[in-house]
Amino acid sequence: MPPESSSGSPIAQTVSEALQHARNRLSDRLETDLLACKALGCNRSWLYAHGKDLIDTRALERFENLVAARIQGKPVAQLLGSREFYGRDFRVDECVLVPRPETELLIDITLNLLLPESARVVDVGAGSGCIALTLAAERPGWQITATDISAEALAVATENRDRLGLDRVEMVCGDLLEPVGECRFDLIVSNPPYVADEDPHLELGDVRFEPRRALAAGPDGLEVIRRLVPDSWDRLQRGGWLLIEHGHDQAASVRALLERAGFADVLSHHDLAGIERVTSGMKPE
Repeated sequence: MPPESSSGSPIAQTVSEALQHARNRLSDRLETDLLACKALGCNRSWLYAHGKDLIDTRALERFENLVAARIQGKPVAQLLGSREFYGRDFRVDECVLVPRPETELLIDITLNLLLPESARVVDVGAGSGCIALTLAAERPGWQITATDISAEALAVATENRDRLGLDRVEMVCGDLLEPVGECRFDLIVSNPPYVADEDPHLELGDVRFEPRRALAAGPDGLEVIRRLVPDSWDRLQRGGWLLIEHGHDQAASVRALLERAGFADVLSHHDLAGIERVTSGMKPE
């Protein structure tokens, strides 16, 4: 613990001293630095250039509160209020999942598809909007809709949309594809809930602080995907694609669901760790 005065408030410390006290409690040096930058309103270069500067009491208290919250397991992205995804910063809070690096595979696969220049695309279960908004930024001609059952999550996505200047992305609240009515799409992408309800990992680490509804989906984690696949078939144009992110041990089950629904060219794609992370299929012409 950092030194305290007899009144219980932190004793004045230099930047270097505060960082060292925090690093003794947090194992990740980068996380410590980022939390310090958040508390002090600076960048990492400033931290190292001003190591001998005294930190004012309020800034030190902010830093200590952030460190304490991180020790309790709160995600760094929630403490910082943002997370980088595909080269862009997205605001996050406790209402949305923190964007994961493995989800960038979904973007890579999508951008390699041969779709019309003005393709109609929907991101189902958009959360922070990182998928829909990244696709909108990378493919300016695409007409993109994002859906989410959580109005709170959609508010975060809308804020990210406005901040990134991607006003053409439509945000609609509702369950899966229900809010898009009878629209037909060239591409449906989704990173849906896919963790089993009783998976012990839901009680460990950062995920304890993320919305359970966005993570868990029935006894085997496939409850939402079982609904999404046939719904997607009905909403896709002929020649349109469905891409779904799923759990590390669910690829065979998801492939079977797509094939049973009538999809062709069904394939599971490996992430950088060699895990089958995304499955795709095309509605035949």
